Amino acid sequence: MKKLALSLLFLFQAVLVMAQNQSTVKGKVVDSKSQIPLGSVKVMIQSNEQFVTTNNLGEFQIKGITAGNQILVVSVDGYNTQNFAIEVVDNQTLDVGMMFLEEDITSEQQLSLVTITENDLGDDNSGSESTAGLLQSSRDAYQQAAAFNWGQARFRMRGLDNEYGVTMINGISMNKIYDGRPQWSNWGGLNDATRNQEFTLGSAPSDYTFGGILGTQEINTRASLYRKGTRISQSGTNTNYSWRSMITHNSGLMENGWAYSVSGSRRWAKEGYFEGTDYAANSFFASVEKRFNKRHSLNFTSIYAQNSRGKNSPNTNEVNDIKGIKYNSYWGYQNGKKRNSRDKDVEEPILMLSHYWKMSEKTTLNTNVSYQTGSIGNSRFDYQGANNPDPTYYKNLPSYFYNDPSNYLADGTNPLANQARANFIADGQIDWPAIYTANQNSSNGGKSVYALYEDRTDDKQISANSILFSDLSDNVKLNAGATFKKLKSHNFQNMLDLLGGQYFSDIDPFYSGDQTQSDLNNPNRQIKVGDTYGYNYNLNAIVMDAFTQFKFSYKKTDFYLAQSFSRSQYEREGLYRNGIYANNSFGKSGKQIFENFGFKGGFTYKITGQHLLDFNGVYMTKAPNMRNTFANARINNNIVPELESERVTSLDASYVVRTPKFKARLTGFASKVQNATEISFFYAENVGEDADGNDEDSFISELLTGIEKRNFGAELGMEYQITSTIKATVAASYGQYLYGNNPNLKINDDAQATLTNTQPVVDFGKSNLKNYRIAGMPQTAASFGLEYRDPHFWWIGANINYLADSYVDISNITRTENFAVDSDGYGYPNATPENVEKLLKQEKFADFNLLNVTGGKSWRIDNTTIGFFASVNNVLDTTYKTGGFEQSRKATFTDLQTDQANNTPSFGSKYFYGYGRTYFVNLYVNF
Repeated sequence: MKKLALSLLFLFQAVLVMAQNQSTVKGKVVDSKSQIPLGSVKVMIQSNEQFVTTNNLGEFQIKGITAGNQILVVSVDGYNTQNFAIEVVDNQTLDVGMMFLEEDITSEQQLSLVTITENDLGDDNSGSESTAGLLQSSRDAYQQAAAFNWGQARFRMRGLDNEYGVTMINGISMNKIYDGRPQWSNWGGLNDATRNQEFTLGSAPSDYTFGGILGTQEINTRASLYRKGTRISQSGTNTNYSWRSMITHNSGLMENGWAYSVSGSRRWAKEGYFEGTDYAANSFFASVEKRFNKRHSLNFTSIYAQNSRGKNSPNTNEVNDIKGIKYNSYWGYQNGKKRNSRDKDVEEPILMLSHYWKMSEKTTLNTNVSYQTGSIGNSRFDYQGANNPDPTYYKNLPSYFYNDPSNYLADGTNPLANQARANFIADGQIDWPAIYTANQNSSNGGKSVYALYEDRTDDKQISANSILFSDLSDNVKLNAGATFKKLKSHNFQNMLDLLGGQYFSDIDPFYSGDQTQSDLNNPNRQIKVGDTYGYNYNLNAIVMDAFTQFKFSYKKTDFYLAQSFSRSQYEREGLYRNGIYANNSFGKSGKQIFENFGFKGGFTYKITGQHLLDFNGVYMTKAPNMRNTFANARINNNIVPELESERVTSLDASYVVRTPKFKARLTGFASKVQNATEISFFYAENVGEDADGNDEDSFISELLTGIEKRNFGAELGMEYQITSTIKATVAASYGQYLYGNNPNLKINDDAQATLTNTQPVVDFGKSNLKNYRIAGMPQTAASFGLEYRDPHFWWIGANINYLADSYVDISNITRTENFAVDSDGYGYPNATPENVEKLLKQEKFADFNLLNVTGGKSWRIDNTTIGFFASVNNVLDTTYKTGGFEQSRKATFTDLQTDQANNTPSFGSKYFYGYGRTYFVNLYVNF
């Protein structure tokens, strides 16, 4: 059926190919002040988005234009976009002559404001969850608000995680095979080098890939596309880093056919906005191109972006009330300096070779090969036979003593709770000296009871693709491509610091006998700095995909049809024979293969040249990522039960207005994701039984399968040029992002494996998630902005933003039958439907407003531009939550009710907070 559908679709598309007599427009684009020709300028016919780029002489020529009144849109980074009304006569060439572009003094905002905040960077060696980076190339008023004003509140376009979008560099996807998300920090700090971008929203067609339902971002690093010149900038901020220095030089295309671009930056902070969050990042970029002739060009790109940052802890309300929202439990003083125990280090250089072949006047082929290697590490404590060093460990906090009736005196006071509170107020940080003292205790015989290790991932990935661009006729364009990726991902526990001791034992002290061993093939090892221990395995993947896309353009209607096919192959290779999974951890798991396809299409109806209706629809299947394929990849080869490819459906419809003074887009959208899988790891109480039939506490991996998510809503973006100097913008988003069903929940319980030595999967039945809100972002947002641009090259703008309907991430296991019914089949006392519903009501965060102010000034001295840009975000210093999650430790009604009885839960929800008032100042020189 798939082959038949593909054949019929190709046949249908071929029949539609036809030609018409059409016309040509040509001209030249120059700088308005210097009269210097501008290369790599995008010149587009607005009605059908047909475009070309200017050559190094500033010249362009667009063929095959429909006769009549048209709008010519001329745009390039660093200059104001210009719209020119033209009248095209059938079968004639229109020479529009010299076209002048003025420097955009607000462009610095585009390069500076999109920064990844601490809370947006994942903690599990995965990519960022923020979608703001996906929008930085956009000019749409709505998308600008989403990136620059709502991004600081972790707003997500259409409620979608960025694994449903595609980020590409030179046509090669940067989305990780492991979790489907791009790792933004792989090119962080290289704003100048990554400014040549194309963005498509939602499932709208991209020339480079079939794409996802969130959007597609293509970053082009071809050396000849960069505007000739040198740029130096220095920035200061109080967000995740304090200072940034950057220098970039572009040669432009030289007469000998060579072009090069080099860029470097450093960002650093002794401490960021939150306590103990140090930051250090170095980034380098080089791109060299040789244009052999008009048909062949070769480009080599290298990107190195190293990033190290101290992470910030999520905290309960109890902790925040005592220590404030800037409190971070991950650090403590060592020798008078703050030391963070949880650093994230990313260092994954990219090498890429691209060949551009102009096969004919109407057909080009772009072939790319890339190699990416390097590592990601997340550090944390390991300890054996010692107390948890976390200052917010529940036994260190007042709530632990408040929740024990035996701690109350006859007069109702609780001295132990009061003492715990006083101790936490006085210090409440990691006691590094005490850790070193414990490790140097002579009774240990040199063995460390505390150690610092990192969860480490070393990836080696080869990628190759070819993308075809062809004008089949004056009305029909073909885009097609094929991609191959091969990944070897080495995952292991790496010893960083013995903290004053001489060695650490490679065992799990919570078990006994052989089950304590991390590797039965090498038992009882003594671990030194730099050794691998705990877990050690490879994830191997081969992914192939291909797509074709036909775009048809006519006077009143444009439409497109696209299709894709992909094949994903995953395999785990265990390098340790784990003591718990002695027969199911060492060696290869067997290959998991997923074949998937997608179809999408859409059309634009041109009511007039300024009023458009646009529709897009897609149905596709999507392989589960590697992270959600293996039940607990660290220590066994088990595959997630009932694992299937996701089914993804999306529709959107837009009304678009484009006039010289007023631009607007109103969009309605709906998407549905089915058969999704999510895995999480945590310590839970009363989730099983031991050998004697008693309730058991254990560390588990929670397997949630068959998830359905339904997202629908509307987007509005409007921009009105009130006068030649004053512009107003309005943006709004309303959505309802819900779980659409009650998915299946199973747990992989290591303690059960010690009893049966088989796959320890326990079925908990349905998790009642239907109609709960999907967490992680505001579902309602609005923005109003005013901007003044003075003819003397200074400008100022302000935006007031309203964000609402953000919810805590709920615990899945507490929504199962296990929560209200004991293992003997009887309900817990007082676990009535009303009491259960009250206890499990999803927390909604408070609505809030953010006021942001931006401004800048530039001076032109001969061919040199000097300027500055400044912004103040959250001017009113509003306190707001950007996210949070329920803890799953108290997995039964009785335990959770007892924990919350005194309004001082030991295991309450943990929260992330946004920045308060922050600033960003940038000084730059262009010459």
